[in-house]
Amino acid sequence: MRSKKMTGGLEKAPHRSLMHALGLTREEISRPLVGVCNAANEVVPGHIHLDTIAEAAKAGVRLAGGVPLEFPAIAVCDGLAMNHEGMSFSLPSRENIADSVEIMASAHPFDALVLIPNCDKCVPGMLMAMLRLNIPAIMVSGGPMFAGASGKADLITVFEAVGKVRRGEMDEEELAKLEACACPGCGSCAGMFTANTMNCLAETIGLALPGNGTIPAPTAERVRLAKTAGMKVMELLAQDLKPRDIVTAKSVENAVAVDMALGGSTNTVLHLPAVFAEAGLPLTLSIFDQVSRRTPNLCKLSPAGAHHIEDLHRAGGIPAVMSRLAEKNLLHLDVATATGRTLGENLADLGAKVLEPEVIRPADAPYSKEGGIAILYGSLAPEGAVVKQAAVAPAMMQREGVAKVFNSEEEAVTTILNGGIAAGDVVVIRYEGPRGGPGMREMLTPTSAIAGMGLGGEVALITDGRFSGGTRGAAIGHVSPEAADGGPIALVQTGDRIKIDIPARTLDLLVDAPELARRARNLVKPEKHIRSPLLRRYSRLVRSAAQGAVYKEEE
Repeated sequence: MRSKKMTGGLEKAPHRSLMHALGLTREEISRPLVGVCNAANEVVPGHIHLDTIAEAAKAGVRLAGGVPLEFPAIAVCDGLAMNHEGMSFSLPSRENIADSVEIMASAHPFDALVLIPNCDKCVPGMLMAMLRLNIPAIMVSGGPMFAGASGKADLITVFEAVGKVRRGEMDEEELAKLEACACPGCGSCAGMFTANTMNCLAETIGLALPGNGTIPAPTAERVRLAKTAGMKVMELLAQDLKPRDIVTAKSVENAVAVDMALGGSTNTVLHLPAVFAEAGLPLTLSIFDQVSRRTPNLCKLSPAGAHHIEDLHRAGGIPAVMSRLAEKNLLHLDVATATGRTLGENLADLGAKVLEPEVIRPADAPYSKEGGIAILYGSLAPEGAVVKQAAVAPAMMQREGVAKVFNSEEEAVTTILNGGIAAGDVVVIRYEGPRGGPGMREMLTPTSAIAGMGLGGEVALITDGRFSGGTRGAAIGHVSPEAADGGPIALVQTGDRIKIDIPARTLDLLVDAPELARRARNLVKPEKHIRSPLLRRYSRLVRSAAQGAVYKEEE
């Protein structure tokens, strides 16, 4: 056992003495030691109940003969961090979480790990750590929040209501009532936003058990799942089945295919490459586009449609989505999973089928023949840009408009809410990329403001920053190279024309090459004083969004 490095032999008597100080008996010290990383805190609604999940997981470990040892992880609530300097710290927290799990599981050589995240950067951070450490491990998330206001509202409803108040469609008393009921309790926000997308994909790639992505947070079913995960990790240990045995090149394609079928968050284009890179598996933007072109979009979950994660769960969950894709030979069913069985065996054991076809459409009658995410290239984005095409109105799929340029999110939001954006405009927000932000802030506030102002079907937003999984509309992010690296987005001027053609996968700045060359020679970047030592370090180390915004290779 790996833990014998810490507990075995005469010379480890001092170590055992410290473990006795924890209250452990000699019998417990001799058993497999399982690290349980619990991201519970009293700040993030998705994490406020994770102590309950951790206790269930630890009970499962004990039932199967192991000894659980709990340690913490941080988590940022992107909703609370939105539209102020706090959002700069959200994406960097992913690397911090991965590093901290590595530190704890290396300094204290556990035999196996159970990882308990729920929200946006915590899930990919823990997945990265699992693959980096490559010891038997399983993930069990805290699960999704129920939708609020009798199943009709979620956090995005409130964000968009701000714009409705500004345009007089809703008064502040109505907004206050909505605030109080849109998020009714614990769990990750109720739509197919980033946290829920990543929890569903953790299940898809086999590092979490079936049900991980969709079982609602406040239910006994979620507690039972956690208990089962604790028992299952002991089986993985006995089989010596490790994360890199489970995650292969075939798993990469499966993850992207399910992401496209779900119409998941554009942030997966950042997180999946970062996760798979830890296993030495490349995932480029071109793979996303190739899989998107052949994978039908089967679900319209909030923000793209009216359904929420609880509806997806009732419809059969991720196994039902995968059964639809399997019918069309769009999945590799021979891949290993954390159940100890192959994906195909799991689907057969579960009798996976769609229970509500209005939630998960047949592959022959999808919402669209292509997946939920598209990758665009062109003179404005030579290295690529990302759009959730499943959430774009048909009229905005092809559009030429006039640029209104802003060097920060705050500038843009002020102008939008003050009525300074009109139908046909293309809002360009730059210097918000991984380096330039720094931290690649989410642009949920401006996109929600555009929707709330009634312009969602008339105005596009383009940025080198990123979007919340809750963003809808013609919101094109991750424009690479970013402005801070001298990308073409730095050269756009208010009044320029921009052409968007999502079906053709193009994004072009309609300014001739000599003029762009002149602008490049005269480019003056806005000064940005970064006070935080962490963000200064991040800005120096981070790579392009097109490469998952991971850290640069060691030189």
